[in-house]
Amino acid sequence: MAHPTPSSSPCALVVDDDPFIRMDALDILENAGFDTMEAAHADAALKLLQERHTDLSLLFTDVHMPGEMDGFALARYAANRWPHISIVVASGEAKPAPGDLPDSAHFIAKPFSAQIVHDHLNSVLPEDRKPEPLRKARRPSPR
Repeated sequence: MAHPTPSSSPCALVVDDDPFIRMDALDILENAGFDTMEAAHADAALKLLQERHTDLSLLFTDVHMPGEMDGFALARYAANRWPHISIVVASGEAKPAPGDLPDSAHFIAKPFSAQIVHDHLNSVLPEDRKPEPLRKARRPSPR
C-alpha cells in the first residue's frame, strides 16, 4: 500500500463499501483541504487506523458494510483507541440508537451534500485540526 506523502494538511479516512459514495465523500473532504485515505470495509479501515492513526484527524464511515464490524462498532472502537480522531458516521438506512455512537461522533443521513458534511466537520473537528479551506469557508465575508 502506498502511503500519502507527509503534508501540512490533516488526513481523513473514508470507509464505505459503495465505491461511488466513497468517491463522493473523498471529493468533498479533499475539497475541504484534507489528504485522504480510503477503505471499502471496517477490516481494511482497522488496518489503516492501526498503521496511520497518528496521521489521521478524521474517520468518515458508513454504517452497513460487509464483514464482522459495522460503522457504529468501528466508530466506538476508534473513539476508545484513538480519541484524537474525530468521527463522522453516515447512513441512508440506519439511524443511531442510544449507545451506537461515541459521544463525540456526529451522524449524517445519506444522501449528503458538501455543505452538510462541511457543517458537521466544523462542529466535530477542533479548530487546530481543521484544514485551511474549511476554516476559511466558515469565516464571515467582509462587507
